[in-house]
Amino acid sequence: MRVPELNAGLLDEFSDALWLEDGLSRNTLDSYRNDLQLFSEWLRRRDPSNSMLTEATNSDLLEFLASRVAAKMKASTTSRELSSLKRFYRFLLRQGKIAIDPSLNIETPKLHRHLPESLSEKEVELLLSAPDLAQPLGLRDRAMLEALYASGLRVSELINLKYSQVSMDMGVLRVMGKGRKERLAPLGEESLQWLNRYTKEARPLLLNGIVTDTIFVTARGAAMTRQAFWYLIKRYAQLVGIAKQLSPHTLRHAFATHLLNHGADLRVVQLLLGHADISTTQIYTHIARERLKQLHATHHPRG
Repeated sequence: MRVPELNAGLLDEFSDALWLEDGLSRNTLDSYRNDLQLFSEWLRRRDPSNSMLTEATNSDLLEFLASRVAAKMKASTTSRELSSLKRFYRFLLRQGKIAIDPSLNIETPKLHRHLPESLSEKEVELLLSAPDLAQPLGLRDRAMLEALYASGLRVSELINLKYSQVSMDMGVLRVMGKGRKERLAPLGEESLQWLNRYTKEARPLLLNGIVTDTIFVTARGAAMTRQAFWYLIKRYAQLVGIAKQLSPHTLRHAFATHLLNHGADLRVVQLLLGHADISTTQIYTHIARERLKQLHATHHPRG
């Protein structure tokens, strides 16, 4: 068997293991595979006679990473590629396919944490009020925006939400997040009211007889895509004059930031967001701290 085929076989085994152990999404699995395929091709170009992934050394990995830096790749990209390599070689070591992990002692560079753009509470109110409630699609959009801000869902979790995941009586959602980790997300009275109104007034008109368990549907009765919802957020932001650079997770960021601004415990916010590691949640404390600084500078006599 040729070397490229052997390497591809190893990547297949690794992808299967990631899927079985962590239940990672197809996009995440593809990201791991692309990073490792890049390293495999770099080995082959450098020396076709010595390009087996199982024979790569610590020096090979360092040389590869140096080549990525020389190519002016972003630090976040090379950091992710190193993370993929580390996980892959830990897998090979555990499977007994290598005796020494070549990624050992290669430290992942500390990256500057990018603070996500968030909205003020006033801006959120403007965004929520943007949809035209006289239209079924406008009522759907209002219910979606309210649910997103009330629960801190990821956009992918929102668009795939099913009625079987919602408890109207308890006002909570049962969400299957990243890594197939389940969590409960509260909806709140305001969001529940909009969800009920959408369900009774707009959804039957959009479905027009189509039967589906998906809550938020398009004019053709199908589930919405991430791209379509992202377009909606941008359009509504322009409509109400919000000039900030928004992302599909803008309302999720606002959800976390506003909770912390109002005194919520970081661990509680971690649970609500479905973060496996609290260090991921801690980025929002920086946003909240910046907001406190702004308030101090504006209102304190010595600010």
